Amino acid sequence: MSLLEMRDVHTFIGQFHILEGITLEVPEGAIVALLGRNGAGKTTTLKTAMGLTPLRSGTITFDGVDISERRSFDIASMGLGYVPENRAIFADLSVEENLRIAERQKGDFARKEEFIFDLFPDLKRLIRLPGTNLSGGQQQMLAVARALVADNRLLLIDEPSEGLAPVIIEHMMEAIRQLSDRSTVLLVEQNFIVASRLAHHYVIVEEGRTVQAGAMADLVNDEETIKKYLGAA
Repeated sequence: MSLLEMRDVHTFIGQFHILEGITLEVPEGAIVALLGRNGAGKTTTLKTAMGLTPLRSGTITFDGVDISERRSFDIASMGLGYVPENRAIFADLSVEENLRIAERQKGDFARKEEFIFDLFPDLKRLIRLPGTNLSGGQQQMLAVARALVADNRLLLIDEPSEGLAPVIIEHMMEAIRQLSDRSTVLLVEQNFIVASRLAHHYVIVEEGRTVQAGAMADLVNDEETIKKYLGAA
């Protein structure tokens, strides 16, 4: 069954009509890649799902419950975690403080500590350092790790490979594969090679609308669609 469903979702930011008909399904246990050119509406789709950018019309359901009009903290409490594009860590707090502040219930970090540090050993080594002392890749690891502290059934991850060195991208990809054993993932990823190696399913958006969706295994062999909507062959 689908854990997250968005049906004909329309979202405005100010007077601008950003999402003009987003429809997608995220099957439980899968990694789904949300694809499209810059400005297509991918980040706004994630923010709308989290209630950060309220929809104007359409419906969003999570585990069969309509969350279309719920506030973002209520949505998060249901088990949705969000990793924003800009990482948004607390730069003056230590790695440990950044992780502890993500607790939804007391003891969440202690329960997840081993799992998180197995995924990201660098964070264990740097646990006392402030976020501002971390490299870009380490900050991205911390941003993802924060979303793992609470028991999130669905993770919305925005551009995890952006600005990272190839070796760090490989590490991040492996971490996402491992965490997908515990959580469903909706992933915005501009790097098609990364997306194609991670995702089971894809959704392509263009000018705020869903234009195509299906199995990633089919898309990787569809050069015409890749060139038309993603600008690469």
